[in-house]
Amino acid sequence: MERQQGSAEPPAEPRFLIIGRLLRPHGVRGEVRTEIITELPERFEWLKEAYLSRDPDDPQPQAVPVEGVRFHQNQVLLKLGGYETREAVDALRQLWLMVPLDEAIPLEEGEYYVYQMEGMSVYTDEGEYLGQLMEIIETRANDVYLVQQEVDGQMKELLLPDIDEVILDVDVESKRMTVHLLDGLRD
Repeated sequence: MERQQGSAEPPAEPRFLIIGRLLRPHGVRGEVRTEIITELPERFEWLKEAYLSRDPDDPQPQAVPVEGVRFHQNQVLLKLGGYETREAVDALRQLWLMVPLDEAIPLEEGEYYVYQMEGMSVYTDEGEYLGQLMEIIETRANDVYLVQQEVDGQMKELLLPDIDEVILDVDVESKRMTVHLLDGLRD
């Protein structure tokens, strides 16, 4: 799940999708603790190769073979080819772990990748333009959409919960979201 912020232009389709973030060495044999950033953690077990970079938008991240995978305390421990010691793995801290877009897991109907939604124009069910979807904030209960609009030269933000009563329609093709504003959602 990649993040792109601050651009008024809709984000370009990425070539890679983030599935994890390398945290720190585990043990002395070259394993790395990895934060899971995917809806399907089992996908790590299928990895033969992954890509590493400090920049999630890097067009040419470093390919690395995946030699071992095991789950531990809501994280995944990875053994990456070419990283045999704790010291070697320590240099990987905070790198993004990515897979090519063509290896993305197919989505169910009504599911979207973050890059497909960020930059969408957001309108109410009455046709009022609310702004542009700038960020998706993950919470335990549900995602929250951060919508920004410039009003009288100042940026105004609106937070919309990703619930059926609020998010009525997401049209990826036209980059448009239609929402219903419940009482209390606006100022």
